[in-house]
Amino acid sequence: MSNINQRQVQTLQQKLSPQQIQMIKLLELPTAQLDSRIKEEIESNIVLEEQEPEQNDDEQPARISVEEYLKEDDTPSYKAHINNRSKDDKQRPVYITGGRSLQESLIEQLGFRNLTQREMMLARYLVGSLDEDGYLRRDMEAISDDLAFTVGIEASTEELERLLMVIQDLEPAGIGARSLQECLLLQMNQLPMTSRARRTARKILADHFEEFVKKHYERLISRMRITEEEFREAAAEIRRLSPRPGGSFSEGTGDAAPYIIPDFLLDYQNGKFDLQFNSYNVPELRVNRRYVEMMREMASPDGTVSEENREAVQFVKSKIDSAKWFISAIKQRHDTLMHTMREILDYQQEYFKDGDKSRLRPMILKDIADRTGLDVSTISRVVNSKYVQTHFGVLSLKSLFSEAMQTESGEEVSSHEIKQILQDCIAEEDKRHPLTDEVLMDILNAKGYRIARRTVAKYREMLEIPVARLRKQI
Repeated sequence: MSNINQRQVQTLQQKLSPQQIQMIKLLELPTAQLDSRIKEEIESNIVLEEQEPEQNDDEQPARISVEEYLKEDDTPSYKAHINNRSKDDKQRPVYITGGRSLQESLIEQLGFRNLTQREMMLARYLVGSLDEDGYLRRDMEAISDDLAFTVGIEASTEELERLLMVIQDLEPAGIGARSLQECLLLQMNQLPMTSRARRTARKILADHFEEFVKKHYERLISRMRITEEEFREAAAEIRRLSPRPGGSFSEGTGDAAPYIIPDFLLDYQNGKFDLQFNSYNVPELRVNRRYVEMMREMASPDGTVSEENREAVQFVKSKIDSAKWFISAIKQRHDTLMHTMREILDYQQEYFKDGDKSRLRPMILKDIADRTGLDVSTISRVVNSKYVQTHFGVLSLKSLFSEAMQTESGEEVSSHEIKQILQDCIAEEDKRHPLTDEVLMDILNAKGYRIARRTVAKYREMLEIPVARLRKQI
């Protein structure tokens, strides 16, 4: 049975051509990375070139036969040329966030350490293995194996541990930790132990961490033989530490997308929406006519090619075909993204007027797929890592999707609305007696929302809010 399933998977995979796979990858690319992808294609294809916006080329070949390449009047310009701007486009401010990444900062600091070339190479690999929060989540043995198989460097776990200690000594404090406990201890150990509160805090982190995170405060106070006031002071020192030392870098910049550039620009004025595709950083493309002229010179008047020029002509033809396909794929990406965004805008008109989340309608991928006639998987790729700039901020398209919940009146509301109520309730709760999931369920039911306790727990976890016991404060 497993062999049959395997053959079925292989058959499905074979149906996707290399061009289809490339098209899928283009759809997934955010605007921040599209420019780089286009430049890569230009570097790999000598026929493809950038064009200034003012220029226009209305005569480009359509098919791969030599005869058609030599004709100049039958091919629509869009087949070999794409213009990403309109004459009426206005220069509008585009808000981006960017800066130096965590990895760049750490590698720069490593340059000031007295490391050999081999040590520097291994240290850079360790830095590259850190996640966006600054933690090393991978086992040293696994990293050692990867180094051997991918880089060809044999490195013992002991050697990697020594280099990790060097990384842990860099800024920000707590970087390179394997656990939250180690992260907080690294930060605490870099602080001068000038007060009793700090010394107590370090002892809590080193010897009573489990009791502290589970908020078994009374038991902890008893075991450490300290007063409640001394515990409060120590806990205040711990709260000053960062559980995500790499967060300051990842919030503004990510390794995958160092800049957040909105893919769409949306204005709302005088009761009307103005949706534009942000293409100011995307170069305009065309097929270089010099290579068409080259084929003209190598071909006879009737379009035939001699044996000695056949290989050269075939090479140029393949490059022109590839360039034309890429230009067409960029245009298709543009059309697909705009079509999808227009349907999202139409579906969420009330929300886009003022950004009030209570007006956000329940919306799933299938809703937009049905409206556009596209597959759900295509919609998923379109909205992934895409942003729209509105008059009330830059939004992730994924954040606009939510499941539906019913009120007692039968009205459907977005789960965003319920999450907001949960946040408000928890923010206003008595921290000495935090609200349990069951109490939160009762509050929501009293407000007319039909919701089960397990759903409350699910939404609370999605909001990254701990259970009541862990929210308790003394």
